[in-house]
Amino acid sequence: MTETSTKPRLQQRYQDEIKGSMLEQFGYPNVMQVPGVVKVVVNMGVGDAAKDSKLIEGAVRDLTAITGQKPVVTKARKSIAQFKLREGMPIGAHTTLRGDRMWEFLDRLVTIALPRIRDFRGLSPKQFDGNGNFTFGLTEQSMFHEIDQDRIDRVRGMDITVVTTATNDDEGRALLKQLGFPFKEN
Repeated sequence: MTETSTKPRLQQRYQDEIKGSMLEQFGYPNVMQVPGVVKVVVNMGVGDAAKDSKLIEGAVRDLTAITGQKPVVTKARKSIAQFKLREGMPIGAHTTLRGDRMWEFLDRLVTIALPRIRDFRGLSPKQFDGNGNFTFGLTEQSMFHEIDQDRIDRVRGMDITVVTTATNDDEGRALLKQLGFPFKEN
């Protein structure tokens, strides 16, 4: 029995439409120079976990539900007395998405999660790092439909970094705009 592999919807659109239009727009001499998405890093900082270690379990559970893979628990690198923090204490969780999981996550983020944010006016186009990578923060996890609204113990925000092969911010912005990221118009 032969198994047919299906590509994620957003990846298929990238290969069929977006690559060609980016090639025309920026006039690359080689199709391999067209920017693409390398990985997506989802980070959830839980600073209060220094006082209550059970909070990290909720963050891990939420991040697992949102991304579909188990996150790595981030530990403090050094002790800071003012924050009552000891070296090695868990203070957050992050996960790196690549391949099909990355494309599926980006598709869900753009089509389902971002439109569910209250009073959402668009993402700031100024949050690029100079190399075409885009980082933005979300204030709560409830906009993802994988999270059960009734089981939320506390509101947790997260940082999402989209790493691209773009060489500058304009290329990265054009790529993400064509992928469907809603940027604010200045």
